[in-house]
Amino acid sequence: MNGNSPQKTPAISDWLKKAALRLVGAGIGSAKLDAEIILAHTLKKSRTYLHAYGEESLGLREQEIADARLELRLDRTPIAYIIGHKEFYGRLFRTTPATLIPRPESETMIDILKELVPKNQELLPRSQRLVDVGTGTGCLGITAKLEAPELEVTLIDISRHALKIAAQNAEKLHADVDFLQSNLLELYPFKTAYILANLPYVDLEWERSPETDYEPELALFAGEHGLHLIRLLITEATSRLVSNGYLFLEADPRQHDTIKNIAKTNGFHLHETRGFVVVLQKD
Repeated sequence: MNGNSPQKTPAISDWLKKAALRLVGAGIGSAKLDAEIILAHTLKKSRTYLHAYGEESLGLREQEIADARLELRLDRTPIAYIIGHKEFYGRLFRTTPATLIPRPESETMIDILKELVPKNQELLPRSQRLVDVGTGTGCLGITAKLEAPELEVTLIDISRHALKIAAQNAEKLHADVDFLQSNLLELYPFKTAYILANLPYVDLEWERSPETDYEPELALFAGEHGLHLIRLLITEATSRLVSNGYLFLEADPRQHDTIKNIAKTNGFHLHETRGFVVVLQKD
């Protein structure tokens, strides 16, 4: 054999099949999808392209990059960290290990907000403000601004690294929002009509996915069975929300009854629960 012969590389379809099998063997339920996402991102092509041109061979460098990314996924690194972004409400948000990965469950907050804003125009002369507390990638606050441009939106996080990522996402998506580094609402000086918050609510004792080991602990875990920061925010929100203003919280459904009780003792009543989202209204 000629030692200078080019190294044979697999066809797209062959790489996908082998990658999916390895992911299945690692216990990853989304094996086929993950393999397609990794290779599509590596080739800078759509997943549709992979199926249309499955017989094309990968370039050697393309194979090396795809293989390296596959190894990360086999170690249970989340796909969003491997490819550097995650879709939320139809838009791509940059993600890094400094931020919690946007979850589909959080999109429910935007659905409810879009139902409420047109019905609550009487709030707007007093306050068109919305605050996204614990913003992370900025997905909630940025999406709120893009879906309801009349709102004045501030993104708050205790992590300056998270705020940097949120600012990059806001610039990329052309969202005119403000930023504040603060522990919850401690440094926020205004009254607001809406507060959105996907705060850490995971109890360390809960069973969870191995992928969460790669996400920032600061953004995941809280004391008091996951309710410590939610309790603090409800208390702070009593003086920051206008009358009849809304506080949106994401939490595990098993925590919702406790949250309702905390809210009641702090001058809130339950507006609704939907999926993982609890919406409280100030009395």
